[in-house]
Order: sequence, then structure tokens, then C-alpha cells
Amino acid sequence: MTGLTEERIDLGRYDERFNAIVGYGDENLKYFQKLFGVKVIAKGTEIILKGEEEKVGKLSRFIRSLMKEFEKNPLSIIEVRERAKRFFENEITEMSENGEREVVVVTHRRKPIVPKTPSQKKYVDAIKENDIVFGIGPAGTGKTYLAMAMAVAYLKEHKINKIILTRPAVEAGEKLGYLPGGIAEKVDPYLRPLYDALYDIVDYDKVAYMIERNIIEIAPLAFMRGRTLNDAFIILDEAQNSTREQMKMFLTRIGFGSKVVITGDITQIDLPKKEHSGLIEAVEILKGIEGISFVWFKEEDVVRHPIVAKIIKAYEEREEAEKSKE
Repeated sequence: MTGLTEERIDLGRYDERFNAIVGYGDENLKYFQKLFGVKVIAKGTEIILKGEEEKVGKLSRFIRSLMKEFEKNPLSIIEVRERAKRFFENEITEMSENGEREVVVVTHRRKPIVPKTPSQKKYVDAIKENDIVFGIGPAGTGKTYLAMAMAVAYLKEHKINKIILTRPAVEAGEKLGYLPGGIAEKVDPYLRPLYDALYDIVDYDKVAYMIERNIIEIAPLAFMRGRTLNDAFIILDEAQNSTREQMKMFLTRIGFGSKVVITGDITQIDLPKKEHSGLIEAVEILKGIEGISFVWFKEEDVVRHPIVAKIIKAYEEREEAEKSKE
């Protein structure tokens, strides 16, 4: 056991940074106390740490790194807690003690997008190093959002000429002719999640301009047939709902100078029971091929509200229990 010590950290003033670090009703300080095994007290704008020297030092380094990070990027109360858990477990690589992080791209609201978990960091690195990357895991793990951020970054850096976003339109059986309106109106409900991620990163008017100029193309998977996609960053979202034929068709569309990211959740397949998921088959067939990488996400990688991870875990436990009864 190391010696006992006390350290005081002055947050400077009651502002956004103070509120995010301390939390409502000191909720974050209580969380730090339980996580790091250090007594944590707020007195004025100061945070007082008491406990074993090694533990106090670790929490102190974390809080000071947060203070530096706030100079570049404000964090929410929930994000501060998430950072604390990862810092404590020595699993996070996005933030060093001097607050430096790997920024994928900066949004039009001047918010830097960074990998927030070890799996996300692995995902970003895999996209940089491979021609085709599969991101597989539950909702809320940032698969589509980070892929979109990487696509925008590649476009800004002139590494590609266009972004192509696609997903299966399973619910309508891709019989889009029966829906009212033109092509855009017909496919909009299926592609809306891709638009949402894109608008969060790029200004609405700029997106509209790039779509009009065909720099960004958003279309259902069925529309990829017969094409060769060169010098493009292509994202296939919700790939678990592609059939084996569609997946093969899509993978053989890839041309020179292109980067492909395929995302999906194999626990959320909406295909008719007689259809086999193209994503599951691709995982089995394409293992070990150079230039293709698979990154698996778990509930620990969920970066939405913390309760989302708990919901995912609860459903997984129920599904496992039901399987054991069969």
C-alpha cells in the first residue's frame, strides 16, 4: 500500500467545464470516487482528492487531461464518465495525458469527431489500412457514423472523388415502383439514417450541393447492379439485410481507387426466413483475404445514452436463455 496524500485541483470558475466534470449533484465526483477508490470533495471551484498516492495521482492526471481537452472540445457529463471508465481501465488510446487525440474530421459545427473506444480506434485504423472493412456489432457503436466521418475526411483530402451511400430497402422488398413519387421520395424512408449522419457532419446546404453535383450519391442497394465504382468511398449500411446475391453483386462493383466500408448487426436481420444474410455469408467466405478487415463491436462500445448498452445486454441475455431452452 502506498502512502496517503491529498491533492487540490482548481477548475477555475463555474462554467461548462466545471459542470461537466463535477456533474449534477456532484454525480461525476461520486462516480470518480467509486471508480478510482479516492475520496473526492468539491469545495468552491476546487476538487480535493484524498487517498493512496498512486490512486490520487491517476485520478489527478485524468482530471487535468479533461481540463486540457475542454480547451479543444467541450464534453457532456455522460462523456466525462465514459472517459473516466476507459481511462481507469487503461483501454482508451484516443486521449493521452496531454489531452491530444486523433481527430477523424471536424463537423460544420466545429465539433471534432474522434474514436471513443478501443474498437472504434481499431475500426478507423482498419479503414485507413484496408480496401474493404466490415464493421459488425450492435446499434449505437458508431459503425455508420465513423464510416461517414472517414468518407467526408477522404473527400476533403481529395483521396476520392465521390461518396456513395447505400443500404438494402428490405421492408418494401425493393419493389419501389409501387411507392408514390420519384426515386428520391420512394427510397427516402430507407436511407434516412444515412442522411441523418451526413447532416450531423456536413452543413445541410453543402450536402444538397454535393448531391446535386453527384459528389455524394445515396441510393438503395438494388441500384448498384451493373456499375463499376471507381475513386469512391462506398458505405453499405445495414448489410445484415442484404441477400447473398446482393452482397456478391455489391462486392464485385468495387473499382480502382475505392474504399469500402460495410456495416451491420447480425442479431437484427429483417430478411424473410428463407433468405440467407449476405453479411453472415461474407464473414465466413472472406476471412483471411488480404485487404479485407473485420472489426467486431460489443455492447461496451455503445456511445449513445448509457442505458442503450444495458438494453442491448438485456435482450442478448433473453435471447441466450431462449436458445438454451430449445
